[in-house]
Amino acid sequence: MVEPPNFSWVAEGRLAGLAMPREPGHYRYLLGRGVRHLVSLSERAPPHHGCCPALQLHRFRVPDFTPPTPGQIQSFLQLVEEANGRGEAVAVHCMLGHGRTGTMLACYLVKAHNMSGSDAIREIRRLRPGSIETREQERAVIEFQRRFSAGGGSGEV
Repeated sequence: MVEPPNFSWVAEGRLAGLAMPREPGHYRYLLGRGVRHLVSLSERAPPHHGCCPALQLHRFRVPDFTPPTPGQIQSFLQLVEEANGRGEAVAVHCMLGHGRTGTMLACYLVKAHNMSGSDAIREIRRLRPGSIETREQERAVIEFQRRFSAGGGSGEV
């Protein structure tokens, strides 16, 4: 088993980020850590993903250097919540695991830990240096926090 590039937990045993897995050993590593769902934010599917059928692939195509849409963020967070509710971990990746991945992970922190958008961005950058690369991605996290707070959503993740 080979650790995938830029792999790290944001919530141990619940949610991890990584760069695009490129070899079968990367998928086996994820499975060995309890990851049962791989969310791919890249426009191309990750290579060799068929090698581990127990690892379910979910595709949210987000163009490089752009933020995920509010709908994609909502779908991602719901997937994480449902998987975690079954005791299954989720891993999310884009190409390098920085911009799009970091944006999704920061939105998770907003919802799961009731953080402000700017605190969530800072925390993801601390945990995963280089994360959240553009102003638009930063804005997407801030906007998500604004909508989440306005909705009074305090649902546990």
